[in-house]
Amino acid sequence: MIMKRDLKQLIAEMTLEEKAGLCGGADFFTTKSIERLGIPSIRLSDGPHGLRLQREGADHLGIQKSVPATCFPTAAGVASSWNRDLVETMGTALGEACQAEDVDILLGPGVNIKRSPLCGRNFEYFSEDPVLSSEMATHYIRGVQSQGVGTSLKHFAVNNQEHRRMSVDAVVDERTLREIYLASFEGVVKKAQPWTVMCSYNKVNGEYASENSYLLTEILKKEWGHEGFVVSDWGAVNERDHGLAAGLELEMPYDRGVPKIIEAVKTGKLSEEALDRAVERLLAIIFKVTDHKKPNAACDHEVHHRLARKVARESMVLLKNEDEILPLKKKVKSPSLERWPSHRAIKEQVAQVSIRHALMTCLRKLQKRRVAKQRSFMRKGTTLSKKAPTR
Repeated sequence: MIMKRDLKQLIAEMTLEEKAGLCGGADFFTTKSIERLGIPSIRLSDGPHGLRLQREGADHLGIQKSVPATCFPTAAGVASSWNRDLVETMGTALGEACQAEDVDILLGPGVNIKRSPLCGRNFEYFSEDPVLSSEMATHYIRGVQSQGVGTSLKHFAVNNQEHRRMSVDAVVDERTLREIYLASFEGVVKKAQPWTVMCSYNKVNGEYASENSYLLTEILKKEWGHEGFVVSDWGAVNERDHGLAAGLELEMPYDRGVPKIIEAVKTGKLSEEALDRAVERLLAIIFKVTDHKKPNAACDHEVHHRLARKVARESMVLLKNEDEILPLKKKVKSPSLERWPSHRAIKEQVAQVSIRHALMTCLRKLQKRRVAKQRSFMRKGTTLSKKAPTR
């Protein structure tokens, strides 16, 4: 049920400390509540290719046990399908899973451009092409948010490497910034309106993304018309008062920067009007989430597993299949798993040998044909053994 609320009146009833406190997390994945005013807490959780929810001992690294969930193919794979409807269906399933586990904001998708093959998170970004990336992310978000669950478009912006990602300065000219690095975000914001956008750790042209008013306010809010709020990547806040003034509404995790906000308002370095604008954006999404909650929601994991397999099938790409090398012929001899003892570890080892043997057979055929640039299939200096590797 959608309820109308006078947010400005609600803000007027809040103390300075309550307003500042709302701009920081309560713990690792939840926001603060204000019970006396009926403002609830909401839960954010990692994605983007499956729900990573920890009921107890939540951490950033996934060390503690997570709730069982379907693992969908990563964005790098899904983008290879070029199938908008497919990724939207996947997003719908993720939204169902979030509703079933009482998650309000799914932290994804990631649309950073694959500038270098060395980036450690390329697997969770869609493409090196901003148009493809934008289209896939748009439909992913539409799917998730159709279930009353918010998304977090990330990492805004120019976050294209993991090496020193918390301090690196991405220096980029305006045309390149617009045509490549921001283009993957722009279409998504305008077409899908993600409920939140996550700012990145890095600097952009000398200024931290979390304090970059050109990115967070001038472009994202004013030019593109984003209606939700900006949340920091976990620990990506530098100077909290500067960040809030630039357009960063929510600091995660925890609320270490709240004292700086209070002090800045009291000393006049930060206007209370700017704080009020941030709180209004936060409240709008908090209540939107609350109004779309589905009590007793459940999801069918078996249906989701079947969907994940379908997505994986459609994401496979065969560039050229000369002489029908693939699929591999059944003549390839491999040990029969049924004749081995039922011990799981033994079966897994045999399966690995069979797969490797099949791959080596395929590679030998390619080698005989002396296809162009064959060395890309192997590391430099590696030769093909006549025997299948055993470990």
